[in-house]
Amino acid sequence: MDGKQMSMQATIEQKLAGEIAVDYLQVENESHMHNVAPGAESHFKVTIVSNVFDEQMLIKRHRMVNGILQQELQQIHALALHTLTPQEWEARGGLVADSPGCRGGGKNQ
Repeated sequence: MDGKQMSMQATIEQKLAGEIAVDYLQVENESHMHNVAPGAESHFKVTIVSNVFDEQMLIKRHRMVNGILQQELQQIHALALHTLTPQEWEARGGLVADSPGCRGGGKNQ
């Protein structure tokens, strides 16, 4: 390693892909949508599609992801999770809801 620290987004991607057999994984840094300093890594949206979620209630899916990202959750402000089975992902046409606008002094207010 050359001494450069991995971005939070890359860390989240690497940890999830390393722990869960994913069919699809997208980690979006949505910090720019909030009233934070330029370059901040504080708000993320994760879409993860995996057979590991089959027959699991939503809370159990989220607990699994939160457990994997336990260390990172101490450093970020918000994490929106979309945890889907391949069948759920297909039924949605490969789409998830947009994150809501910032309610705590957003840039677009």
